[in-house]
Amino acid sequence: MIRQLWTLSVRTRAFLRRYMPTNILLDAIRTRRGLKWGIPAMLLAVPYLLAASTLTALITDDGPGCLNLLVLLCLWNTMKFIIMGPVSLILLARVRVREAVAARAQHRTTTELVKQAI
Repeated sequence: MIRQLWTLSVRTRAFLRRYMPTNILLDAIRTRRGLKWGIPAMLLAVPYLLAASTLTALITDDGPGCLNLLVLLCLWNTMKFIIMGPVSLILLARVRVREAVAARAQHRTTTELVKQAI
């Protein structure tokens, strides 16, 4: 029973990770080329907050209760985009430090080879 639940949760996660637009966008931001877009992507949290606010107003005006699920989804996506901004800055700094260290090491080896050739 637990094994089936575990398998179902793994497959659900894989499906959501592969086909949901926000997850696709966040995966693109986590790449080396996409890290610079983390802070502008935080602006995508605003439409999700507006949608959650609008849905909440609809619910309080005797709307269907199933809209609460959409409110939760909008708030979850808002949190994902808000958190991704600072995380992308940290990842970008870490990548740039690694690149600088690799460039220095490459420069040292080339200068040592040149000195040995002379």
